[in-house]
Amino acid sequence: METTAILLLHCPDQQGIISEVTKFITDNKGNIVYLDQYVDKVDGMFFMRIEWELEGFMIPRDKIYEYITTLYAQRYQMKFSLYFSDKRPRMAIFVSKMSHCLYDLLARWKAGEFNCDIPCIVSNHEDLRYVADQFGIPYYVWSIKKDHSNKEEVEKAEMELLKKEDISFIVLARYMQIISDEMIAEYPHHIINIHHSFLPAFIGAKPYHQAYERGVKIIGATSHYVTAELDAGPIIEQDVTRITHKDTPESLVLKGKDLEKIVLSHAVSKHIQRKILTYKNKTIIFS
Repeated sequence: METTAILLLHCPDQQGIISEVTKFITDNKGNIVYLDQYVDKVDGMFFMRIEWELEGFMIPRDKIYEYITTLYAQRYQMKFSLYFSDKRPRMAIFVSKMSHCLYDLLARWKAGEFNCDIPCIVSNHEDLRYVADQFGIPYYVWSIKKDHSNKEEVEKAEMELLKKEDISFIVLARYMQIISDEMIAEYPHHIINIHHSFLPAFIGAKPYHQAYERGVKIIGATSHYVTAELDAGPIIEQDVTRITHKDTPESLVLKGKDLEKIVLSHAVSKHIQRKILTYKNKTIIFS
């Protein structure tokens, strides 16, 4: 496939933005292959994702960012991100003891569903090393003491690894540790978590048991970006499944695990495709 440039942008809504950006691309011999836009009428904000082929494009790729900044960012009060399709994202997976999300992510990656590299898997337990070995991915373990007295030291070592491996984003595949504000600041809206319930509801331990006690008829799972406020970051993907009075806590756990795998994989896929734009504490997910 042809190498493409991908531009994600948002700015106050006003006339002429689409025509100006598309004219910039076509005037410089770029072939547009994707365009999706959305206007938030409440906040008066405009959002767009546009992608074009670089073959024959007259502006060198290392100058495109500068051109957009000079021509449009200041003029339209625009915030934007620019990506290139041949620059594969590099994903680090953090895990603890549960294997279902890890297996699902690695299977999809191996099958070619994720156009990314996975240089490392990080854990606070040895339990899932065998999974990493099956897929030939380096597995790193840093145990965190119960009193968290070594957590700062552990995160420093993890950050050194992430920088060494040039990690683009992190996926918490049922990683049962709270990420520090310092690490979140290093990867803003680039740490994806899977929460084992339909947020905001049943927050905390044993959500499926809470759901069982309440006699609910639907359970769910939520994937979101991690922010300093626990489990309150921008939501990327959610799904639910119906249950009945015949379900037990054990059957809810099994159904929940299936949901978690699907919801997390969909969120990761959208992130890899650069189809997520965050604004305030919400996401715009392009089709």
